[in-house]
Amino acid sequence: MVSRLDNRNRKRKKWPFIVGGIILFFILVIGGGAFFIWNQIGNVVESMHSPLERDNDPERQDEINRLYNDSDAVNILLLGVDEREGDVGRSDTMILLSLNPRTDSMLMLSIPRDTYVNIPDRGMDKINHAYAFGEAAQTGGGTELSVETVEEAFDLPIHSYVRVNMEGFQQGIDALGGVTVQNSTAFSQDGHDFNEGNVNLNGEEALSYIRMRYEDSRGDMGRNERQRDVIVAAMDEAASFSSITRAGNILDILGNNVQTDLDMNRMQTLFTDYSGTRKNIETMEIEGDGQTIGGVWYYVVPDDEFNRIQSTVTEHMEQD
Repeated sequence: MVSRLDNRNRKRKKWPFIVGGIILFFILVIGGGAFFIWNQIGNVVESMHSPLERDNDPERQDEINRLYNDSDAVNILLLGVDEREGDVGRSDTMILLSLNPRTDSMLMLSIPRDTYVNIPDRGMDKINHAYAFGEAAQTGGGTELSVETVEEAFDLPIHSYVRVNMEGFQQGIDALGGVTVQNSTAFSQDGHDFNEGNVNLNGEEALSYIRMRYEDSRGDMGRNERQRDVIVAAMDEAASFSSITRAGNILDILGNNVQTDLDMNRMQTLFTDYSGTRKNIETMEIEGDGQTIGGVWYYVVPDDEFNRIQSTVTEHMEQD
């Protein structure tokens, strides 16, 4: 893996806040409860399974199998992709998860889509452009290049990925029966009013809740926090009895909206050995500054901030 430091010097859509399939994935694997009945989901897992080219490397597979078999910490990159007819799409939601079953803890890092990084073989650009570049070069190449870009930018290994599209978001929240979040700032979006305090959200409301950006003084940081809050709320809801009764509908939505290189065995391991990590979630933010370079606005992150994140995640992975 190429070091970020070695390469450091080398508007189209208004939003696509794609956390639908991300939520659905964690309903299935991390947040799920007794409804996770393996003989009912074989076809769903098969339809979601989409290995990357690098997954053909036997040594890589042996190492990842060892991590899962030994219940060691793993890092999973969640990609939310907005794809429309005639368009290669763009990963406008990127969340890095580090799961350590030895400490039953999870780190959740939201990566701002405008983060200025080196994209392998493309040069410095916004991190969310990696998906479009890779997909334009080869169908399916967007995920591969996104994973490589995140690995290089943060100098961290990505052991698995989950790629989702936006279509499943509203369906997934409704299938859960809605979620409840703690809202810190009252605002209105898309005709919906969100008061301070506990807010109950159906699928449509949850979509509007995570879309708001311009009324938030923190901009993307505030939006990223709301995304994380909805994901955590969905995981909690998925563990409840009421969600178990909706398993069939949830599995249908998953099959239509999620791709991952996790196979059945690794999903089983995540469910049995890693599910406790959702009970102790620590969120991280990337500190940087907005700068205009060549007439384009970027979120520029200093090297010491990349180093801080790399050290924090590595320390989390190594804890017993």
